[in-house]
Amino acid sequence: MKKKKNLAPYAYVIPGLLMVLGFVYIPIIVNLVYSFFRLSSYSASMKFVGLDNFRRLFTNETFPIMIRNNVYYCVISLICQVGFGTFLAFMLESNLIGDRFKTVCRNIYFIPALVSLTAVGMMFNFIYNPQMGLLNTMLKHFGFVSLQQTWLGDRNLAIFCIIAMSQWQFTGYITLLMVVAFQNVSRDYIEAAVIDGAGPVRRAWNIVLPLAKEQLLVCSIITVIGAFKLFTEVYSTTVGGPGNSSQVLGLFLYQNAFLHDDMGMAAATGVLIFIITVTASIFQLKVSHSGEV
Repeated sequence: MKKKKNLAPYAYVIPGLLMVLGFVYIPIIVNLVYSFFRLSSYSASMKFVGLDNFRRLFTNETFPIMIRNNVYYCVISLICQVGFGTFLAFMLESNLIGDRFKTVCRNIYFIPALVSLTAVGMMFNFIYNPQMGLLNTMLKHFGFVSLQQTWLGDRNLAIFCIIAMSQWQFTGYITLLMVVAFQNVSRDYIEAAVIDGAGPVRRAWNIVLPLAKEQLLVCSIITVIGAFKLFTEVYSTTVGGPGNSSQVLGLFLYQNAFLHDDMGMAAATGVLIFIITVTASIFQLKVSHSGEV
């Protein structure tokens, strides 16, 4: 007698599969197709232009600025959010501080990640305000008047002020992710290392960190993808100014799509962001030898 096939598992999988197809893969394909056309939101007509949208993107005068700013954000975020966040996680899981203080620190570190990006942008607009902002006021109060700046109005400082704002908000989030990873490391390995005479630094470097490398990889990929999707932080502070000095790919995409009605250029920018983030993620997976013990 032929065994009846159980279709119940497929009934659970299909809705999720349809959502992934409808909200992830199909939009990616459609965006790729649009990148080869000249089209408008207010017209049904589409003109095939081949690679012209990409040519216009790569020859745009702001393109080197955008790439530079996104790379700055990526590198600094990897150092501060992932690097310093991992160090903070080590401190929180060490025996240097008491359990009650650890709990307080975890809550303090995570609170900024709960605040919306727009609210954070508005708050830092006030902090960086050259006349009545908190930063310049504190510098004046402590006698460092020469260090006062028009922070978001300076072409050389604007992007770094935005990057600093993001590090304040997201370092605690990465810290908590790494804390969870360190807590999942078996205590047997730690105790064996203590018996062998390994100090706290050696235990952290040679035992805890390698066993938590998958979570570290996830944090790194999240950070890199976030760096090249950067939009709200810039839009809520400088809108790419002054003089396009803080322009980034995500904001450029938005401006072309919704302000200049150049959907083809916006689609080409989206394709570039997708290629950069996927390539960076694959590179990180290969370098970290993910899945290997």
